[in-house]
Amino acid sequence: MIADLGLIEEATEWALLQALVRIEAERYHKATGKTETETRYYITSLQPDAVRLNRCIRQHWGIENKLHWVLDVGFGEDLDRKRAGYAAQNFSVLNRIALNLLKQDKTSKRGIHGKRLKAGWDNDYLLHLLGN
Repeated sequence: MIADLGLIEEATEWALLQALVRIEAERYHKATGKTETETRYYITSLQPDAVRLNRCIRQHWGIENKLHWVLDVGFGEDLDRKRAGYAAQNFSVLNRIALNLLKQDKTSKRGIHGKRLKAGWDNDYLLHLLGN
């Protein structure tokens, strides 16, 4: 972590900048038995406290990984091949809206994928999800 902003050119141009952070992330892939190391860099407006910053970064990635997994498994987002214009971004927004609607529904004990299938087969359930 670099908290001495005197080392950074034009640090005053970054509003509220407190520190630069470098994290070495290690991931073990069960399928291949290989370990992968990745270096990530962050800028932060938080006070330079390594323990707190590490906790915040881990929480962020935990949330990100859970969301990505649901979108990939429930919506097959990784298989999408939308390339023209803003199609990928637009569909991503629609998937997140649909995910939120499906998560709010407590009438079905199915998972996200099952609820999506049910909404496709059952117009009454689809209307229920949409609030009609």
